[in-house]
Amino acid sequence: MPTSSYNDDLGLAHLLADSAAQIGTSRFRASDLRVSSKPDMTEVSDADTTIEEVLRSTLARARPRDGIFGEEYGDNPGASGRKWVIDPIDATRNYVRGVPIWATLIALFDRGEPVVGVVSAPALHRRWWAMKGAGAFAGRDQRAGKRIQVSKVAKLADASVSISSITGWTKLDRQGAMLGLLHEAWRERGFGDFYSYCLLAEGALDIAAEPEVALWDLAPLALIVEEAGGTFTDLRGRPGPDGGTALATNGLLHEQALERLKIRET
Repeated sequence: MPTSSYNDDLGLAHLLADSAAQIGTSRFRASDLRVSSKPDMTEVSDADTTIEEVLRSTLARARPRDGIFGEEYGDNPGASGRKWVIDPIDATRNYVRGVPIWATLIALFDRGEPVVGVVSAPALHRRWWAMKGAGAFAGRDQRAGKRIQVSKVAKLADASVSISSITGWTKLDRQGAMLGLLHEAWRERGFGDFYSYCLLAEGALDIAAEPEVALWDLAPLALIVEEAGGTFTDLRGRPGPDGGTALATNGLLHEQALERLKIRET
């Protein structure tokens, strides 16, 4: 399918992001925001559920044959071979604490391949997006977007690395490996969640990694990083956003970072 056939889908993804931004912004730092814990003990707010409900309703009208997979309401397979993947609020813990680093993540997969991705961070007045084969862009909105590219840093000693937290790496028995990588690098930061990957796509960071993630956490980010010229795999080196772990780099540093962090097959 030619890239141009996804133009309307990219436009729809931006409209979905607009709707999500209105809801998310209106509930951000609201005194009556309702927050509860899901069975996996992660937090969910009324903004998360409302955003996903609204986006699902819009997609049901605009793309009735497409499937939808969302963090809050699960999987509706659809009949078209296409699927929209939604994270209504990525970084919910930031959101509920009043930290402005949160975003709505929207991606379209066509026969298993991500072809459209939009990340909308309204509290930062920033949006990132990509379409397969058409490059990656960032700006306040689609009309004000500028093309973005990853950095050209080629040595770990010159690299800036971002992770969500160090504690999660203990589950993979890779905490020591990550600490070793951070010591080798020029600079380490904990921007976390979507923001690490978006900054990497802009060339502001060189390596981003997470030890435990779901598809909805990464669905548009892998495409944005790759369309910006970077490389996106899991910690076993397999490309794509569905491996349960993540390693994104500017491409030049990928093999070096993967060698230090790789989960070995047993």
